Amino acid sequence: MKENKTLVIVESPAKAKSIGKFLGGKYKVVASVGHIRDLPKSKLGIDLENNYEPKYITIKGKGDIVKTLKREAKSAKKVLLATDPDREGEAISWHLAHILGIDEKEPCRIEFNEITKDAIKTAAKHPRAINLDLVNAQQARRVLDRLVGYQISPLLWRKIKWGLSAGRVQSAALKILCDREKAIRDFIPQEYWTITVAFQGQTKADRFTARLTEQGGKKMEIRHEKEAKEITAKLEQGSYLVKSTDKRQRTRKPLPPFTTSTLQQDASAKLGFFTKRTMFTAQQLYEGVDIKGEGTVGLVSYIRTDSVRISQEAREMARDFITERFGKQYYKDNAYANKKKDVQDAHEAIRPTSVTRTPEDVKDSLTKDQYHLYKLIWNRFVASQMAYAKFDVMNILIENGDYLLSATGSKLRFDGFLRVYDPREEGEVSLPELAPGQSLSAQEVLPEQHFTQPPSRFTEASLVKDLEEKDIGRPSTYSPIIATLLERKYVKREKKALIPTDLGFVVNDVMETYFTHIVDAGFTAGMEDKLDEVESAGTDWKAVVGDFYGVLKDELEVADQKIEKVKVEDEPTGEFCEICGKPMVIKHGRYGEFIACSGYPECKNTKPVVTKIDVKCPQCGKDLVVRKSKRGRVFYGCSGYPQCHFILWNKPINRTCPLCGSLLVEKNLKSAKYACSNPACSYKETEEQEIKQ
Repeated sequence: MKENKTLVIVESPAKAKSIGKFLGGKYKVVASVGHIRDLPKSKLGIDLENNYEPKYITIKGKGDIVKTLKREAKSAKKVLLATDPDREGEAISWHLAHILGIDEKEPCRIEFNEITKDAIKTAAKHPRAINLDLVNAQQARRVLDRLVGYQISPLLWRKIKWGLSAGRVQSAALKILCDREKAIRDFIPQEYWTITVAFQGQTKADRFTARLTEQGGKKMEIRHEKEAKEITAKLEQGSYLVKSTDKRQRTRKPLPPFTTSTLQQDASAKLGFFTKRTMFTAQQLYEGVDIKGEGTVGLVSYIRTDSVRISQEAREMARDFITERFGKQYYKDNAYANKKKDVQDAHEAIRPTSVTRTPEDVKDSLTKDQYHLYKLIWNRFVASQMAYAKFDVMNILIENGDYLLSATGSKLRFDGFLRVYDPREEGEVSLPELAPGQSLSAQEVLPEQHFTQPPSRFTEASLVKDLEEKDIGRPSTYSPIIATLLERKYVKREKKALIPTDLGFVVNDVMETYFTHIVDAGFTAGMEDKLDEVESAGTDWKAVVGDFYGVLKDELEVADQKIEKVKVEDEPTGEFCEICGKPMVIKHGRYGEFIACSGYPECKNTKPVVTKIDVKCPQCGKDLVVRKSKRGRVFYGCSGYPQCHFILWNKPINRTCPLCGSLLVEKNLKSAKYACSNPACSYKETEEQEIKQ
């Protein structure tokens, strides 16, 4: 008789493949493909008269998956729920238990911080009951976000335009962006000057510069050109003497391992990744990559965390690697503390699952994005357990009458952690050996005009940092928040900067006027603390929701009465209607953007928004454009459709295959960046080949 297997349910098929390999033949691993139950999309789905009870339904399209899970669970010896180790994962396990008839108090839940053989096998041996405090923390957030979104959004549709949305965290983030843009617009530049003196030396190495810092013991503030010229003349007439030299040693500590937000920030600064790209790639590294000689293995620990703690096992692993690879002098047992209360401290910082698996060792098995992100994570973790860098620092003070100049130089004495990770890449500044009382010869006095600069616009990285510092949202929410702001056209991205649009300002003005507590950073942060207490202290989540909704309900009634219809001008396309000649504009409907005649309703001419890609159709010579299939899949077709039916499923580039003459297309493969679009041609091209051309 065939022995029944233990059924393990995870969220993603990729993770199921990785875990199945580790557990062996006595287990069967299947995927729920994310949530299987949620609030309905077509209505509020919360019983306001029954203490905010959620009305969960099976998600549309998940019926077959539920049937499969029920069938597998019925024939299994035991069911283990192995969803992600966070609130969202706990809630998915809770919903799975409900649908499969599993007692949530029974030991049915397993969790692990990394997808490795030891971690998976250990977890399988130690199941626990579902943590209802974690589940309730997720339910509280879900219900609050639904109340805000489904109550305020219809108001925005009626008063402004269709397709808008508000959100508990989204609206607070939009206010931050709008406030910064207002500060930039209102900024008035102020003139100021600096004066630098270049000193001669007997050799090139003896030459250096010093900056004017004080006059008569007071900090220099030069506001006008006339004042700068007067001071310059006095310096040129006077003589320079070394007042003092100060030599000391400075140490620089390594940064802690990555949290979700610091990974997003560093990937933006060093790799140019937007947050969505970072999280997508990090998820692949966590769930498992096929490594030559090893098979599928998770390369990094769980990627949604706001803790900098690392396990003792990981620290020992780093110690052994560092001392063997670099020497004992490079190792330091650094421990890091979280800056704020951290209810999810059970999750370690983001780190490699095996530090001996270096980026270069696995490079051939990874895509370009995977390699660069893994290298960033590996370098940061290894550096966090290395010795401090040491610098010899010299500070020289120089007198000229009652003027004081300062020069600072530094020289790296011991690289320490900088051997693998330098977050700032600061260069050395050499200064000559000088003695107090020594006379110096000035080569040139250089006055320079400056103007104070307005605050810089937020990038995705700096917005994530600001949200984290203000305690708005949580690591897993930063990327979708930014995506929603861009999708709703509240914000546009220019280069890396996030700039509020006119529509964004209109929506923010309404939210600031009528829903003050939602956009207030302090209130939002306080609400996050209350939601955390549901998890950490077992606070009644429905009481938290009730307190919030009491205020929201009153604000909704006032807003509905007082807000007048706001007219938002549609964005012109620069084209004119072929039927009536009026300007064509971009409209936003239920199914996204489209182009329509500004003469509506008299003229109902519409057409889809198309994006040209600067590649000509090889069949008819017209532009190729980006299109979407009925199922939402992106493809590239001829703008001459329906006369020309040429399409490609991969993005073409403006070069042809050297073998057959067909267009080359982008292929994000481990072995090639581009490939021939002709299925009968096997030509592929690496990034190095592209650079040579």
